[in-house]
Amino acid sequence: MRVVFMGTPDFSVGTLKELAKAGHEIVGVISQPDKPKGRGKNLQPTPVKEAAMELGLPVYQPKKVRDPEFIQVVRDLDPEVIVVVAFGQIIPKEILEMPKYGCINVHASLLPAYRGAAPIQWAVINGDKESGVTIMRMDEGLDTGDMINKVIVTLDEKETGGSLFDRLSEAGAKLLVETLPKLEDGSAVFEKQPEESTTPYATMISKKMGEMDWTKSAAELERLIRGLNPWPSAFSHLNGKTLKIWEASVEEENGEKKAPGTVLQADAKGFRIQTGEGILKIDTLQLEGKKRMDAQAFLRGYTVEAGTVLPC
Repeated sequence: MRVVFMGTPDFSVGTLKELAKAGHEIVGVISQPDKPKGRGKNLQPTPVKEAAMELGLPVYQPKKVRDPEFIQVVRDLDPEVIVVVAFGQIIPKEILEMPKYGCINVHASLLPAYRGAAPIQWAVINGDKESGVTIMRMDEGLDTGDMINKVIVTLDEKETGGSLFDRLSEAGAKLLVETLPKLEDGSAVFEKQPEESTTPYATMISKKMGEMDWTKSAAELERLIRGLNPWPSAFSHLNGKTLKIWEASVEEENGEKKAPGTVLQADAKGFRIQTGEGILKIDTLQLEGKKRMDAQAFLRGYTVEAGTVLPC
């Protein structure tokens, strides 16, 4: 098929590569503009742009995809289908209606659950047992188009936002390549979504979300830690410094309950903190200015007194 691909982050790269591998004619790759990064603020290409250049594909980076001049660029590319994977801009009706087979989106949830920008992290944070990928034909709503295909992925009990990201990226790439021939031969079945989602909208993840509220349960906090790993990471503060928490485990209370955020133990036997319900054992952490390490290695070089109360 004659394809225009629209995508920006790492999540999109696998699908672009699978499309190329399957022999589709990719006539254009559309990605967000390069952004300044690092201390030098040098412009960095998006992961999709880098992959497209490696594949020798033409790349377009409009500031606004709805600009009439750019809509004409897409029209001139004359795609049979437009594949959209985490592009990052709202696509106007003129483009949605342009290709013969429509704009087809790879969305990292089992729609209608988790419409929105961050379905992967929220699935982990909320303790879901399953996630997956939905292939849908886009309409003007936010992730409300007709569903064409789905694949279910079971979450591991130690699943992180990062590990699920990788698994769904791979699953979505394969599912999309399996779905396109069904569009072309007319065997695709389109299923309308219910108006109401089965979950809250999957809002964007922010750094502030990672701050540990020790009044919450240990189970909730452990899921937050996993969901925000590797970005933006969960954190607290210790002696005025940011303490990132990368891995933790939940334990039951076995004595007098202290105030949430109280350090119960910080020695060779473990780093344990009282929460609103249960105890959180910190397994891997990173103090501001230091490298990531397991808690026992950290405590060999840094003294934390039992009874210290971390801010909520």
